[in-house]
Amino acid sequence: MTRQREQFFQFYEDDFGLSALAGKLASATAPDVVQALESAAEVAADCEGEGAMDLGTDIRYLLDSGLPDETLRAAWLAATHERFDPADFGTDLHGWLTRLAELYPSRPRKRPQVYWPSPPHPEFAEEELREAVVAEIRAAAPELRRALAHSGAGGALPSTVPEALEAIAGQADGETGLRLFLRILKVWAVPVGKEQYDRLMELTSEVGYPGPLVYDGLDIQWLPLDPTRRDRSGDFGISVLSERFATYWEEPTVREAVALAATFDNTAETPGTAAALLFEDAVRLLNSPLSADTLTTLWLAVSDRGLDIDQIDIDGRDWLRLIADVSEERLRDVAPSYTPVVGPVRTALTQPVLEAIDEATPDLATRTVSAHRLGIPGAAAVDAVREVVTHADPDLGYRLFLRLLNVLSVPLTTNQYAGYLALGERFGYGASHVPDVIEHLTYEN
Repeated sequence: MTRQREQFFQFYEDDFGLSALAGKLASATAPDVVQALESAAEVAADCEGEGAMDLGTDIRYLLDSGLPDETLRAAWLAATHERFDPADFGTDLHGWLTRLAELYPSRPRKRPQVYWPSPPHPEFAEEELREAVVAEIRAAAPELRRALAHSGAGGALPSTVPEALEAIAGQADGETGLRLFLRILKVWAVPVGKEQYDRLMELTSEVGYPGPLVYDGLDIQWLPLDPTRRDRSGDFGISVLSERFATYWEEPTVREAVALAATFDNTAETPGTAAALLFEDAVRLLNSPLSADTLTTLWLAVSDRGLDIDQIDIDGRDWLRLIADVSEERLRDVAPSYTPVVGPVRTALTQPVLEAIDEATPDLATRTVSAHRLGIPGAAAVDAVREVVTHADPDLGYRLFLRLLNVLSVPLTTNQYAGYLALGERFGYGASHVPDVIEHLTYEN
């Protein structure tokens, strides 16, 4: 039997299969066999019944692995937080799994009807996956043993759980072993360092897992909040806020929309990072000599008039103060020990950014932002961006310049695009930052 390689995030929002069943039992109070079977039925019913396929596949891999009952039992008891031991109900682990296998036999997945082609999911060789999962289990083993010992775990001996997980991942199935490993880390509150967390996110992305399957409930040891660190792959700060307002937003009030944006920490970032970056951008502009009119023009241009602050009697400085205030509120909630700061400006890149803007100015100046309604001349918009670069921050100015290229749909040559990518790398932007904003503007696209 070969497990179908899937983009599992297309089917599930969180955990699935045997690890999801273990999670349900771990959160239950003294579940009996009837409750355990009801939980299995809930897992099987997920995704219009597709959950049964993955539950059955997980079970079949364990039964066919030839692993001894004590190995499977150690991992199972750890994954269920010792809440459900089949031995208490007159059967061993193989007997319990066999009963589940009769209810949920392994079968091919029913392919959902799709209306557009989806990119092929890259193959991740089973042997490569097994080695990667075993390596992560070994990396976490010391902390896992400490957590088990500290909790006074009984049936699942602390010294055998990591070895049991290794055996499942290495000899039964890499994916089943990976999900059981993550479940055990969560139910025993095992601290996971940032470096291992990043590796786990990359690994689970390779096999197409939904993000919450990894980070929801995981005790991640986050690094201190530092807005100079670039852990996210895409845009950030006021430039991404402007993009949010340029597209669809449905919050009842403007303040609530900003508050929601301030919560959008990337999965790789310390909680509070999005708010810290918004705060820093807003304060840089507030501390600059740019006039309220210039700041108003700037916002209206880069947001493509997605929020007409000039039509609701908010000038550019009032708008920035609101952004800064909301960001501070978020930081007080999620990172109370952090003191918002504004770091030094990297003026060394001012000239390269100005040169990029000057090169694009002829194309920008002939266009109009929101030409269909209360248009803003492209020349005025690019002048406002140039002032940000010169008098506030070339990093922020460059991000707003990229946004303006997007808003005005300026066509780019492949050489121009390559230059913008290279400048983004000098600022330390994430891999998808520049592509997400302007790649579609290149001639080849």
